[in-house]
Amino acid sequence: MKSVIYFTITALSLLIGCKHTNKTSPFESEAIERSERILFIVSNAHYYGNTNINTSNHFSEIVHAYEVFRKADYAIDFVSPEGGAVPIGYINTSDSLQKKYLYNNSFMDDLETTRKPSEIKASDYKAVYYGGGGAAMFGVPENESIQRIVMELYERHNGIVSAICHGTAGIVNLKTKNDVYLFSGKKVNGFPDTFENMEAQYYKTFPFSIQQIIIERGGDFQFSEEGWDGFYQSDGRLITGQDPSAAAIVAKNVIEKLQ
Repeated sequence: MKSVIYFTITALSLLIGCKHTNKTSPFESEAIERSERILFIVSNAHYYGNTNINTSNHFSEIVHAYEVFRKADYAIDFVSPEGGAVPIGYINTSDSLQKKYLYNNSFMDDLETTRKPSEIKASDYKAVYYGGGGAAMFGVPENESIQRIVMELYERHNGIVSAICHGTAGIVNLKTKNDVYLFSGKKVNGFPDTFENMEAQYYKTFPFSIQQIIIERGGDFQFSEEGWDGFYQSDGRLITGQDPSAAAIVAKNVIEKLQ
């Protein structure tokens, strides 16, 4: 991966749960409760596999999509395999949007108090968005409760499944009621092998290659060899983006499909 992606301020994980100044007003909270909802899926993983190498959810991939959805009046809930606080990283404080959300009390509290799958009702949501970062490779893909939520949303409620970068790992085990992989025969995207450092210790902890498993299971994996150019794929109700540069674009396409 490019070095900018790996810039992580570990200490910023301590900010989760700290109190800032811009609380959501009661009026804003009521408006959010009335809104149609999007479910963000994030990971509790703090380390790559069984190593002591820190990993986290990709903050930029969360906030750039979040901003697009909120501006379109969608409410956002967060779910993780275990619920509770999730690690954030890959933070670039020169990005004004990331800085804005680092000091947004309500938003950071949401990342401290993510919901458990048992607390989620699929019919409450219009779409799911799998966030990326190295943490997305662990805990989420194999979580059967999250799989059931997503497939109920997709099959019974005509919902949209979206993912960004390593977040595509979250869809690799999704199957329809006919025992067919959700992405089989569809154009799909995620972080490609071309940009992985396969000799690095972090990569050797990955349970699978996103690109290879998608192809093996019948998906038409498409990617940009240039990278960081907003590349994404939209095929029916499946929308996937390659890297952080596509996060907002994926969110905009989800909204277009919903409208």
